[in-house]
Amino acid sequence: MDNTLQRRLDINYRRNQKQDHTALLDEAGQAFSYDACQDSVWNPETFSLLYGTPLWHQASAYQRTVLNQLYWVAYYSQIISAEIATIFFNQTSAAALYAHDGFRTICDMLDLESSQERAHISAFRSVAEQTEQPLLGQRLFSYPMRGPFTETMIVADTNSLKRRWKQIQLQAFGLISACNSFLACQYFTVRGLRTLNGKLVQHQLSRYYQTHPDPEHAPVPSKISFYHFMDESFHFTSSTLLSHEVIQCLPKPTRFEALVANLGIRGCQQDHQHFSVVVNGIFWHDPALYGKVYHLLRSPIFAMDDADAKQMMQACFTAESEGLHRSYKTHQDAMASYQAYLEPLDYVWSSNRTMAIMQTASIERYLQIQRRALGRFFQVGGGSAQPTIGSVQPANDPVQPTSSIPNY
Repeated sequence: MDNTLQRRLDINYRRNQKQDHTALLDEAGQAFSYDACQDSVWNPETFSLLYGTPLWHQASAYQRTVLNQLYWVAYYSQIISAEIATIFFNQTSAAALYAHDGFRTICDMLDLESSQERAHISAFRSVAEQTEQPLLGQRLFSYPMRGPFTETMIVADTNSLKRRWKQIQLQAFGLISACNSFLACQYFTVRGLRTLNGKLVQHQLSRYYQTHPDPEHAPVPSKISFYHFMDESFHFTSSTLLSHEVIQCLPKPTRFEALVANLGIRGCQQDHQHFSVVVNGIFWHDPALYGKVYHLLRSPIFAMDDADAKQMMQACFTAESEGLHRSYKTHQDAMASYQAYLEPLDYVWSSNRTMAIMQTASIERYLQIQRRALGRFFQVGGGSAQPTIGSVQPANDPVQPTSSIPNY
């Protein structure tokens, strides 16, 4: 590793240490009280559940506030899942890289980042659990603490067999990357893509706190959004340095290493091939959200009967709306940023470089999937069961083949 790169790594590590927001996040998570924040929005208005859909347009001021707060809960519940996996793979990657002379700074940097991820998770969980209980009396988007070998996308186009296969893949990659320096570095290519997607949205979420007229008395969740974004800015720099520059200090990848690396990137594409009208910025599979949306509409917040709830779902999921177009634009912006991020890496397949799987997304395809899937959901009595983390497979909808390497 040359002196210039070593200096850049040192600077990123020292600045992250100096501006570490762990104490502030811990303080905010412990101070959060839903009663104190229940009348405030926590994000810019456009970052609300089902923003720009018929539900949003007819919602009262109170209902819009709740939709804004539940967006925060849903969004950061997904981030929890990603950060649990990050903690594990930071450590397996550090195990492989520590074998190289001069790489200690990288390992120390990853240790700090893992510690920060634990603070993020703790703060997110505190807010999510204290919010859903008074609003809904149960979990809707949050979930009990989980390990790193589960589906990263908590609302995905999946089933029990796919989830088990993903678990095996993640365990296998952990073993391989712990003793392979190239794959240890390449993990940060995928981490960089996922963090890049987060930066597109989290920058906007953090601005609610940054532009608040009274930051000291801003709602606690908005402070957490800002503190998290500041930490993640350093994490993204780390990912870029490792995946674009440190990796160049290693021997060229073997065919096997390049295969594993590309299947990992392809897995990220598969995770991000959808876009959601429910949660703009998280690439969830909306048919897997039907049960949750139905439960929300039937809850005291909206108090719809069965027929009205289903009619509203039909209007939100099967017709074009401002919200749908906003979510599609976020998806397209993310895809373009992924393409730019991968451009310098010569081992990347053309199908990954162009984001071929993500390119299949369109407004028309989204609506076709929803019309088939929602009809099936209603036919099988959808909405009668309690909401759970899981999926609904759209009838007759082609599924992209899954990779044999994890979408870590």
